[in-house]
Amino acid sequence: MDRAKGADRINKAVKQVAYVGVLAALAFGLSWLEMLLPSIGIPGAKLGVANLAVLAALYLCSPAEAALVSLVRIILSWLLFGSFTGLIYSLCGGALSLAVMIILKKSNRFSPVGVSAAGGVFHNIGQLLAAYIMMGRGVLGYLPALLLFGAIFGTVTGIVAKLIIERLDKVK
Repeated sequence: MDRAKGADRINKAVKQVAYVGVLAALAFGLSWLEMLLPSIGIPGAKLGVANLAVLAALYLCSPAEAALVSLVRIILSWLLFGSFTGLIYSLCGGALSLAVMIILKKSNRFSPVGVSAAGGVFHNIGQLLAAYIMMGRGVLGYLPALLLFGAIFGTVTGIVAKLIIERLDKVK
């Protein structure tokens, strides 16, 4: 009996590692796809489609596994097509965004759409804080536009993520 329970735990752990690996690969692929899309004209403003995989990990796995998915995506994107400055921006935006999303999800007051919208806003705030430290006050003029884009794109990403999470939760 103990052996069967041990084997069952190992099987669950292996499946979880594979699941997180697939989500990290998906996040990286979506990040690469987003890089190919034309810029929207505001420095730092992106659709945030890679957040689909991070949100899925947050809702279907654990906060630590969502952080791992986000970190793997950021590091791989930096290694393959980024700059050191871009790495700093991504780490700051990703860390602040994920921290806020974890807090909001744990509160049980927000749907994945609300969590994603807040994540989009705080990702831009994190990146802007990094830019402020590196470049000074001049970057603060982008704040209103980045907040608006973060809220809009975060909401759209959240709507898609909610549908994905519902489907994946059925098959997990």
